[in-house]
Amino acid sequence: MRRTVRSMMTALVLGFALYFCARAIWWIEQPTAPLLMVGGIVLYLAATLTAVLAAAAGTVRMPWGAAALALMASAAVPALASLGLEPDMRTAPFATWYIGATGLLAVVCIVRQRPIVGWTSLAVLIVSASAYLGVGGAFRLGLVGSITWVVVAQLLVLFWERAVRDTERLTDVQRSVSAWQATQLVRQRERRVRAQRALAIAGPVLSRTVAARGVLSEQEKLDARLAEGTLRDELRGAVLLNDAVRQAIADARRRGTLVTVFDEGGLDDLDPRRLGEIRDELAGVLASARANRVIIRAGRDDRIAVTVVGRAAGGAHDDDAVELWHEIRRDADPGSEPG
Repeated sequence: MRRTVRSMMTALVLGFALYFCARAIWWIEQPTAPLLMVGGIVLYLAATLTAVLAAAAGTVRMPWGAAALALMASAAVPALASLGLEPDMRTAPFATWYIGATGLLAVVCIVRQRPIVGWTSLAVLIVSASAYLGVGGAFRLGLVGSITWVVVAQLLVLFWERAVRDTERLTDVQRSVSAWQATQLVRQRERRVRAQRALAIAGPVLSRTVAARGVLSEQEKLDARLAEGTLRDELRGAVLLNDAVRQAIADARRRGTLVTVFDEGGLDDLDPRRLGEIRDELAGVLASARANRVIIRAGRDDRIAVTVVGRAAGGAHDDDAVELWHEIRRDADPGSEPG
Protein backbone atom coordinates (compact mmCIF):
# COMPACT_ATOMS: atom_id res chain seq x y z
CA MET A 1 0.00 0.00 0.00
CA ARG A 2 2.75 2.43 0.95
CA ARG A 3 4.67 1.63 -2.22
CA THR A 4 1.52 2.18 -4.32
CA VAL A 5 0.84 5.60 -2.78
CA ARG A 6 4.45 6.65 -3.28
CA SER A 7 4.36 5.49 -6.91
CA MET A 8 1.19 7.48 -7.54
CA MET A 9 2.67 10.62 -5.97
CA THR A 10 5.88 10.21 -7.97
CA ALA A 11 3.94 9.85 -11.21
CA LEU A 12 1.85 12.92 -10.35
CA VAL A 13 4.90 15.08 -9.62
CA LEU A 14 6.69 13.96 -12.78
CA GLY A 15 3.54 14.65 -14.80
CA PHE A 16 3.36 18.22 -13.51
CA ALA A 17 7.09 18.70 -14.09
CA LEU A 18 6.75 17.57 -17.70
CA TYR A 19 3.77 19.89 -18.13
CA PHE A 20 5.79 22.90 -17.01
CA CYS A 21 8.69 21.92 -19.26
CA ALA A 22 6.37 21.48 -22.26
CA ARG A 23 4.86 24.86 -21.52
CA ALA A 24 8.33 26.41 -21.49
CA ILE A 25 9.33 24.87 -24.81
CA TRP A 26 6.10 25.95 -26.52
CA TRP A 27 7.20 29.55 -26.90
CA ILE A 28 5.19 31.79 -29.19
CA GLU A 29 7.98 34.32 -29.67
CA GLN A 30 11.62 33.56 -30.37
CA PRO A 31 13.80 34.00 -27.24
CA THR A 32 16.88 36.15 -27.60
CA ALA A 33 18.96 33.41 -25.94
CA PRO A 34 17.20 30.08 -26.50
CA LEU A 35 20.13 28.15 -25.03
CA LEU A 36 19.49 29.80 -21.66
CA MET A 37 15.86 28.71 -21.85
CA VAL A 38 16.83 25.15 -22.76
CA GLY A 39 19.52 25.12 -20.06
CA GLY A 40 16.95 26.18 -17.45
CA ILE A 41 14.56 23.44 -18.58
CA VAL A 42 17.28 20.76 -18.47
CA LEU A 43 18.50 21.92 -15.05
CA TYR A 44 14.94 21.91 -13.69
CA LEU A 45 14.25 18.41 -15.01
CA ALA A 46 17.52 17.10 -13.55
CA ALA A 47 16.81 18.69 -10.15
CA THR A 48 13.20 17.45 -10.06
CA LEU A 49 14.06 13.89 -11.08
CA THR A 50 16.84 13.78 -8.49
CA ALA A 51 14.62 15.22 -5.76
CA VAL A 52 11.84 12.74 -6.50
CA LEU A 53 13.84 9.57 -7.16
CA ALA A 54 16.94 9.93 -4.93
CA ALA A 55 16.45 7.76 -1.85
CA ALA A 56 18.30 7.03 1.37
CA ALA A 57 18.07 3.60 2.96
CA GLY A 58 15.03 3.15 5.19
CA THR A 59 13.73 6.76 5.02
CA VAL A 60 11.83 9.14 2.75
CA ARG A 61 14.13 11.99 3.73
CA MET A 62 15.83 13.52 0.70
CA PRO A 63 19.63 13.14 0.61
CA TRP A 64 21.63 16.32 1.10
CA GLY A 65 23.05 16.18 -2.43
CA ALA A 66 19.59 16.17 -3.99
CA ALA A 67 18.46 18.96 -1.64
CA ALA A 68 21.45 21.12 -2.61
CA LEU A 69 20.75 20.56 -6.32
CA ALA A 70 17.09 21.53 -5.81
CA LEU A 71 18.07 24.73 -4.02
CA MET A 72 20.56 25.61 -6.73
CA ALA A 73 17.97 24.99 -9.44
CA SER A 74 15.45 27.16 -7.59
CA ALA A 75 17.90 30.06 -7.79
CA ALA A 76 19.22 29.40 -11.31
CA VAL A 77 16.10 28.43 -13.30
CA PRO A 78 14.22 31.77 -12.84
CA ALA A 79 17.34 33.65 -13.89
CA LEU A 80 17.99 31.46 -16.96
CA ALA A 81 14.34 31.60 -18.05
CA SER A 82 14.14 35.39 -17.66
CA LEU A 83 17.56 36.37 -19.06
CA GLY A 84 16.86 34.39 -22.24
CA LEU A 85 13.97 36.75 -23.09
CA GLU A 86 13.53 40.44 -23.74
CA PRO A 87 12.02 42.29 -20.76
CA ASP A 88 8.72 42.88 -22.56
CA MET A 89 8.41 39.12 -23.26
CA ARG A 90 8.89 37.97 -19.67
CA THR A 91 5.20 38.15 -18.82
CA ALA A 92 4.16 35.84 -21.68
CA PRO A 93 2.46 32.58 -20.57
CA PHE A 94 5.37 30.41 -21.72
CA ALA A 95 7.88 32.73 -20.03
CA THR A 96 6.44 32.38 -16.51
CA TRP A 97 6.59 28.59 -16.43
CA TYR A 98 9.34 28.67 -13.81
CA ILE A 99 6.98 30.11 -11.16
CA GLY A 100 4.82 26.99 -10.97
CA ALA A 101 7.78 24.71 -11.67
CA THR A 102 9.90 26.07 -8.82
CA GLY A 103 6.89 25.99 -6.49
CA LEU A 104 6.45 22.32 -7.35
CA LEU A 105 10.12 21.68 -6.58
CA ALA A 106 9.71 23.39 -3.18
CA VAL A 107 6.71 21.17 -2.46
CA VAL A 108 8.78 18.06 -3.28
CA CYS A 109 11.48 19.23 -0.84
CA ILE A 110 8.92 19.68 1.94
CA VAL A 111 7.29 16.30 1.32
CA ARG A 112 10.74 14.67 1.27
CA GLN A 113 11.33 16.08 4.80
CA ARG A 114 13.60 18.98 3.82
CA PRO A 115 11.33 21.87 4.91
CA ILE A 116 14.17 24.39 5.26
CA VAL A 117 15.26 23.74 1.68
CA GLY A 118 11.64 23.95 0.49
CA TRP A 119 10.91 27.27 2.19
CA THR A 120 14.27 28.69 1.10
CA SER A 121 13.46 27.71 -2.48
CA LEU A 122 10.13 29.49 -2.19
CA ALA A 123 11.79 32.60 -0.79
CA VAL A 124 14.33 32.61 -3.63
CA LEU A 125 11.47 32.24 -6.13
CA ILE A 126 9.59 35.19 -4.62
CA VAL A 127 12.68 37.40 -4.80
CA SER A 128 13.56 36.32 -8.36
CA ALA A 129 10.04 36.61 -9.75
CA SER A 130 9.55 40.01 -8.09
CA ALA A 131 12.86 41.22 -9.54
CA TYR A 132 12.06 40.14 -13.11
CA LEU A 133 8.29 40.70 -13.18
CA GLY A 134 7.64 43.19 -10.42
CA VAL A 135 5.92 42.33 -7.15
CA GLY A 136 2.41 42.83 -8.49
CA GLY A 137 3.16 41.04 -11.76
CA ALA A 138 4.73 38.09 -10.00
CA PHE A 139 1.72 37.56 -7.74
CA ARG A 140 -0.67 38.09 -10.64
CA LEU A 141 1.15 35.57 -12.86
CA GLY A 142 1.14 32.56 -10.51
CA LEU A 143 3.22 33.27 -7.43
CA VAL A 144 0.14 33.07 -5.21
CA GLY A 145 -0.48 29.52 -6.44
CA SER A 146 3.09 28.43 -5.67
CA ILE A 147 2.91 29.89 -2.17
CA THR A 148 -0.42 28.16 -1.60
CA TRP A 149 1.02 24.82 -2.74
CA VAL A 150 3.93 25.08 -0.34
CA VAL A 151 1.76 26.11 2.62
CA VAL A 152 -0.72 23.28 1.98
CA ALA A 153 2.10 20.77 1.57
CA GLN A 154 3.66 21.83 4.88
CA LEU A 155 0.32 21.54 6.69
CA LEU A 156 -0.33 18.10 5.20
CA VAL A 157 3.12 16.90 6.26
CA LEU A 158 2.57 18.16 9.81
CA PHE A 159 -0.85 16.51 10.01
CA TRP A 160 0.56 13.29 8.54
CA GLU A 161 3.40 13.17 11.07
CA ARG A 162 0.93 13.76 13.89
CA ALA A 163 -1.31 11.00 12.54
CA VAL A 164 1.68 8.65 12.35
CA ARG A 165 2.62 9.43 15.97
CA ASP A 166 -0.96 8.90 17.11
CA THR A 167 -1.09 5.61 15.21
CA GLU A 168 2.15 4.43 16.79
CA ARG A 169 0.87 5.42 20.23
CA LEU A 170 -2.39 3.56 19.58
CA THR A 171 -0.42 0.53 18.42
CA ASP A 172 1.61 0.59 21.66
CA VAL A 173 -1.59 0.83 23.69
CA GLN A 174 -3.15 -2.07 21.80
CA ARG A 175 0.00 -4.12 22.28
CA SER A 176 -0.06 -3.38 26.01
CA VAL A 177 -3.73 -4.31 26.24
CA SER A 178 -3.10 -7.55 24.36
CA ALA A 179 -0.22 -8.39 26.69
CA TRP A 180 -2.39 -7.61 29.73
CA GLN A 181 -5.20 -9.79 28.37
CA ALA A 182 -2.75 -12.62 27.72
CA THR A 183 -1.44 -12.28 31.27
CA GLN A 184 -4.96 -12.36 32.67
CA LEU A 185 -5.76 -15.48 30.65
CA VAL A 186 -2.64 -17.18 32.00
CA ARG A 187 -3.54 -16.20 35.55
CA GLN A 188 -7.09 -17.44 35.12
CA ARG A 189 -5.76 -20.72 33.79
CA GLU A 190 -3.39 -20.98 36.77
CA ARG A 191 -6.24 -20.27 39.19
CA ARG A 192 -8.35 -23.00 37.57
CA VAL A 193 -5.46 -25.45 37.81
CA ARG A 194 -4.92 -24.54 41.47
CA ALA A 195 -8.61 -24.90 42.22
CA GLN A 196 -8.69 -28.32 40.58
CA ARG A 197 -5.58 -29.36 42.49
CA ALA A 198 -7.11 -28.12 45.76
CA LEU A 199 -10.26 -30.12 45.11
CA ALA A 200 -8.19 -33.18 44.27
CA ILE A 201 -6.22 -32.81 47.51
CA ALA A 202 -8.91 -31.77 49.95
CA GLY A 203 -11.87 -33.56 48.42
CA PRO A 204 -11.08 -37.12 49.58
CA VAL A 205 -10.01 -35.92 53.05
CA LEU A 206 -13.19 -33.91 53.51
CA SER A 207 -15.30 -36.79 52.27
CA ARG A 208 -13.74 -39.18 54.78
CA THR A 209 -14.10 -36.62 57.58
CA VAL A 210 -17.79 -36.12 56.85
CA ALA A 211 -18.39 -39.84 56.50
CA ALA A 212 -16.60 -40.54 59.79
CA ARG A 213 -18.34 -37.57 61.50
CA GLY A 214 -14.98 -36.19 62.58
CA VAL A 215 -13.73 -39.39 64.16
CA LEU A 216 -10.46 -40.02 62.35
CA SER A 217 -7.67 -42.49 62.77
CA GLU A 218 -4.09 -41.36 63.29
CA GLN A 219 -3.29 -42.01 59.62
CA GLU A 220 -6.34 -40.03 58.52
CA LYS A 221 -5.33 -37.15 60.81
CA LEU A 222 -1.86 -37.23 59.25
CA ASP A 223 -3.40 -37.19 55.78
CA ALA A 224 -5.54 -34.22 56.78
CA ARG A 225 -2.53 -32.31 58.07
CA LEU A 226 -0.63 -33.11 54.88
CA ALA A 227 -3.58 -31.93 52.77
CA GLU A 228 -3.81 -28.70 54.75
CA GLY A 229 -0.09 -28.04 54.33
CA THR A 230 -0.26 -28.82 50.63
CA LEU A 231 -3.11 -26.38 50.16
CA ARG A 232 -1.13 -23.65 51.95
CA ASP A 233 1.85 -24.37 49.72
CA GLU A 234 -0.29 -24.04 46.58
CA LEU A 235 -1.62 -20.70 47.78
CA ARG A 236 1.62 -19.21 49.12
CA GLY A 237 4.23 -20.56 46.75
CA ALA A 238 2.89 -22.29 43.67
CA VAL A 239 5.75 -20.94 41.52
CA LEU A 240 8.25 -22.84 43.69
CA LEU A 241 6.51 -26.14 43.22
CA ASN A 242 6.80 -28.96 40.77
CA ASP A 243 6.15 -32.66 41.28
CA ALA A 244 9.59 -33.29 42.76
CA VAL A 245 9.33 -30.38 45.23
CA ARG A 246 5.80 -31.39 46.26
CA GLN A 247 6.95 -34.96 46.90
CA ALA A 248 10.01 -33.78 48.87
CA ILE A 249 7.85 -31.51 51.05
CA ALA A 250 5.33 -34.30 51.64
CA ASP A 251 8.13 -36.72 52.64
CA ALA A 252 9.58 -34.11 55.03
CA ARG A 253 6.22 -33.60 56.69
CA ARG A 254 5.76 -37.32 57.08
CA ARG A 255 9.10 -37.33 58.95
CA GLY A 256 7.62 -34.75 61.32
CA THR A 257 9.24 -31.66 59.82
CA LEU A 258 7.26 -28.42 59.83
CA VAL A 259 7.63 -26.94 56.32
CA THR A 260 6.62 -23.36 55.46
CA VAL A 261 6.68 -21.94 51.94
CA PHE A 262 6.72 -18.20 51.08
CA ASP A 263 6.79 -16.78 47.56
CA GLU A 264 7.29 -12.99 47.50
CA GLY A 265 7.47 -12.75 43.70
CA GLY A 266 11.18 -13.35 43.39
CA LEU A 267 10.78 -15.92 40.62
CA ASP A 268 8.27 -14.10 38.41
CA ASP A 269 10.77 -12.84 35.83
CA LEU A 270 13.03 -15.89 35.66
CA ASP A 271 13.62 -17.86 32.50
CA PRO A 272 11.54 -21.10 32.51
CA ARG A 273 14.66 -23.22 32.05
CA ARG A 274 16.40 -21.61 35.04
CA LEU A 275 13.20 -21.86 37.07
CA GLY A 276 13.12 -25.61 36.44
CA GLU A 277 16.75 -25.89 37.58
CA ILE A 278 15.95 -23.99 40.79
CA ARG A 279 13.02 -26.28 41.55
CA ASP A 280 15.15 -29.39 41.01
CA GLU A 281 17.86 -28.02 43.31
CA LEU A 282 15.23 -27.17 45.94
CA ALA A 283 13.84 -30.70 45.77
CA GLY A 284 17.32 -32.10 46.35
CA VAL A 285 17.90 -29.84 49.36
CA LEU A 286 14.57 -30.80 50.93
CA ALA A 287 15.19 -34.50 50.38
CA SER A 288 18.32 -34.32 52.57
CA ALA A 289 16.96 -31.88 55.17
CA ARG A 290 16.63 -33.28 58.72
CA ALA A 291 15.76 -30.10 60.65
CA ASN A 292 12.61 -29.88 62.75
CA ARG A 293 11.43 -26.79 60.91
CA VAL A 294 12.19 -25.77 57.33
CA ILE A 295 11.37 -22.35 55.87
CA ILE A 296 11.49 -21.86 52.09
CA ARG A 297 11.44 -18.26 50.91
CA ALA A 298 11.61 -16.81 47.38
CA GLY A 299 12.38 -13.15 48.03
CA ARG A 300 12.95 -10.19 45.74
CA ASP A 301 16.72 -10.25 45.73
CA ASP A 302 18.96 -9.40 42.78
CA ARG A 303 21.32 -12.29 43.53
CA ILE A 304 19.51 -14.98 45.52
CA ALA A 305 16.31 -16.57 44.19
CA VAL A 306 15.45 -18.99 47.01
CA THR A 307 16.64 -19.30 50.58
CA VAL A 308 16.11 -22.53 52.57
CA VAL A 309 16.53 -22.32 56.36
CA GLY A 310 16.31 -25.31 58.71
CA ARG A 311 16.03 -24.88 62.49
CA ALA A 312 16.09 -27.27 65.40
CA ALA A 313 13.15 -27.54 67.77
CA GLY A 314 13.02 -24.69 70.29
CA GLY A 315 15.69 -22.71 68.51
CA ALA A 316 13.60 -19.97 67.07
CA HIS A 317 15.69 -17.24 68.78
CA ASP A 318 19.05 -18.95 68.78
CA ASP A 319 21.40 -18.50 65.84
CA ASP A 320 23.24 -21.69 66.75
CA ALA A 321 19.99 -23.63 66.27
CA VAL A 322 20.18 -23.12 62.49
CA GLU A 323 20.91 -26.58 61.11
CA LEU A 324 20.41 -25.77 57.41
CA TRP A 325 21.14 -22.67 55.37
CA HIS A 326 21.06 -23.01 51.61
CA GLU A 327 20.83 -20.24 49.01
CA ILE A 328 19.92 -20.83 45.39
CA ARG A 329 21.22 -18.15 43.04
CA ARG A 330 19.02 -16.45 40.46
CA ASP A 331 21.60 -17.08 37.76
CA ALA A 332 23.30 -20.38 37.17
CA ASP A 333 26.82 -20.58 38.55
CA PRO A 334 29.08 -20.11 35.48
CA GLY A 335 31.75 -22.28 37.04
CA SER A 336 29.50 -25.27 37.65
CA GLU A 337 29.42 -28.21 35.33
CA PRO A 338 26.06 -29.22 33.87
CA GLY A 339 24.66 -32.24 35.60
